[in-house]
Amino acid sequence: MEALSVVQAPLPPILVHRPTMRVIDGLHRVRAAQLRGQETIAVSFFEGSEADAFVLAVESNIMHGLPLSRADRRRAAARILLSHPQWSDRMVASVTGFSSGTVADIRKGLPAVSAGEESRIGQDGRVRPINAAAGRRIAGRIIAENPGLSLRQIARMAGISPETARDVRGRLRRGEDPLPVRQSREPANPEARPPAPRHGSGVAAIHDRPSAQEYSALLQRLRADPSLRLSETGRTLLRLLNLHTINEKEWQRIIDNVPPHCSGIVARLADEYAVMWSELSVRLSDGVSKTA
Repeated sequence: MEALSVVQAPLPPILVHRPTMRVIDGLHRVRAAQLRGQETIAVSFFEGSEADAFVLAVESNIMHGLPLSRADRRRAAARILLSHPQWSDRMVASVTGFSSGTVADIRKGLPAVSAGEESRIGQDGRVRPINAAAGRRIAGRIIAENPGLSLRQIARMAGISPETARDVRGRLRRGEDPLPVRQSREPANPEARPPAPRHGSGVAAIHDRPSAQEYSALLQRLRADPSLRLSETGRTLLRLLNLHTINEKEWQRIIDNVPPHCSGIVARLADEYAVMWSELSVRLSDGVSKTA
């Protein structure tokens, strides 16, 4: 506070909840202004609810305020879960500085929060079902009734990811159940299911894929094909495919260096691009099966 009081440059505006006139972020700046003999201070007003103001206060403190103790953060997480039960564990975790697994454990200790939940809002703003099996069953019915819908349309209607929609469509085409064996045996009660994968589990999915060398070998075969190499659309396709030949370590380096405030947008764009590639795969596969 004393350090702030001797700063000559104007301090950033404090954040105040207009309905209650409580300082959400910037209490030390207020004290510093008083020490400097100021009668006024720059203010930005927040018009939302008290519950949302509390979320902002916790988030601001985690970002650049005095560190909260672990006990204080647990209490804050519990309060946010009670006021925003529809938020996903990762969304609450991004505000409180916990892992999504820790937030899930806190949620389990608040039975009233989980009662009757069917879906939650993620960091990207999308609503997704808690029970993935229910989304797969809905997708199966949608595909059966509307086989011409795109993967993106199916995913949005069923509240699942486009990749899950693709998997369901593939299973139905092979005459299989839309649910994997593990999910078909899961109890309907989401509280009785095993805990969801924690943050970072997506790395394992990357490791399960073919190596960068295998991808490069396949791409080299395509580059040698004159029908692709000598046409404008073929060269465009080769350039796009070449972007994905980086190795696992490079993927992880990219993931680790995405700024937290950009992660939701990047994830959403990656999801949309994945849908485009999935639809391309399905349409090409359909073309191969028709000519076979």
